[in-house]
Amino acid sequence: MNDLALQALDAAARRRVTYADVRVVELQDRHVSTKNGKAGQIATSYSLGVGIRVLERGCWGFAATDDLTSEGLEAAARLAVDIARASTAAKRSDVVLAPEQAYRAAWQSPAAIDPFAISVDENLRVLMAVDAELRHDPAVTLAEASMAFERHRQVFASTAGSLIDQTRHTSGAGFSALSFKDGDIQRRSYPNSFGGQFQLKGYELIGEVNLQGNASRIAAEAVALHSAGQCPEGEFDLILDSSQLALQIHESIGHPIELDRVLGSEANYAGTSFLTPDKLGNLQYGSPIVNVVADARLEHGPGLGTFAFDDEGVPAQSTPIIRDGLFTGYLTSRETAPVIGQQRSNGAMRADGWDRIPLIRMTNVSLKPGGQSLDEVFDTDYGIYMETNRSWSIDDKRYNFQFGCEIGWEIRKGKKTRMLKNPSYSGISAEFWNSCAAIAGPGHWVLWGTPNCGKGQPEQVMGTGHGASPARFRKVKIGSAYQG
Repeated sequence: MNDLALQALDAAARRRVTYADVRVVELQDRHVSTKNGKAGQIATSYSLGVGIRVLERGCWGFAATDDLTSEGLEAAARLAVDIARASTAAKRSDVVLAPEQAYRAAWQSPAAIDPFAISVDENLRVLMAVDAELRHDPAVTLAEASMAFERHRQVFASTAGSLIDQTRHTSGAGFSALSFKDGDIQRRSYPNSFGGQFQLKGYELIGEVNLQGNASRIAAEAVALHSAGQCPEGEFDLILDSSQLALQIHESIGHPIELDRVLGSEANYAGTSFLTPDKLGNLQYGSPIVNVVADARLEHGPGLGTFAFDDEGVPAQSTPIIRDGLFTGYLTSRETAPVIGQQRSNGAMRADGWDRIPLIRMTNVSLKPGGQSLDEVFDTDYGIYMETNRSWSIDDKRYNFQFGCEIGWEIRKGKKTRMLKNPSYSGISAEFWNSCAAIAGPGHWVLWGTPNCGKGQPEQVMGTGHGASPARFRKVKIGSAYQG
């Protein structure tokens, strides 16, 4: 693959462009699922191709091909240059890139067990055992379980002199139980909704999440929700589990800090952002205990946003986003960093395959653990505790939001009391984070994976990571999303 990358780079460089980089991407994945005692989807795929990006006459051009012959690479390089030159007709200003060093590196993410060395039959055996445990209760109408694995190898080469070979393994697994009764559907998921937990790991993740050991509890909760009280409506203290808080981070912090959104280049599809440049260093984005980082380094954890280098050859970094409540940073690229006066990209450019141009994407945008115990997080006279996302909605500037969760509990004098169904809450992003009153410590912090974040035209689906501990927020609007 290294030779292929250098051959493609030479095809672009010989056309005397200002700058060029190429990505040779080999992608293998597997998805296995079960539904009510039967195999659901069993799918595997493999692809290998080259994406060529050039900067010429102040404009970008991009082309991709899976024709890996000399003729195919020459044709793709020629098309990329032609696109860049044609783009000058709509150019507002020249693209200026922040400087970056050349790197020669090879890196693989840790994977104790190669997921592709495990048979599909074994995947199905594990999932069927979970399915049987879920459907042991006849009130469970639908049981679904799944696993997903991906191996992503990429060789990056640039005219700046970089040659970077990195391989990432990701794994994910989860299940859900649905119960239908009297026209009402209740659902419980584990370890998270929308496919479960996903991390930069091998097959060892499957044992770590202990699917079968949690199946009977989750099935019982799905059934019990039919008899639970309706979530009350009003302004109450809100406690969120770490998985729901991870999605809250994704939607109300992660997306607004993407600098391409801020500058308007994503407005047509993904929207813009309320975090305009004048707010950098000035906006109180959270209470003094709120600290958020965007961290792609392996030492942050095995997140879906963990890598050694981004798709511009920029090393993984940790960037403070919110420090003691103050807004301090964006996710940037080599092109956007100079626009706001920064000297270097913080390494947030990624593409979901060889046939897509890199975009600014979230790395691991995480809320740092707090200094409170779990008992202190729950220390409120009256509040509502919510777990596991059910639905979300947020406006195109990432300002006003509304979230629903699968299950809730009423909290009285710091203790869980009755179960609640259809819990929901809403708010305004900065106001919500400013209401944060307590964050649990490192022992309760989990790095969650979001595998399905969409952005770009044509759409690119990317995995991101979000670490969080359970946290409490003061006087949040609760209970208005669902009718009793």
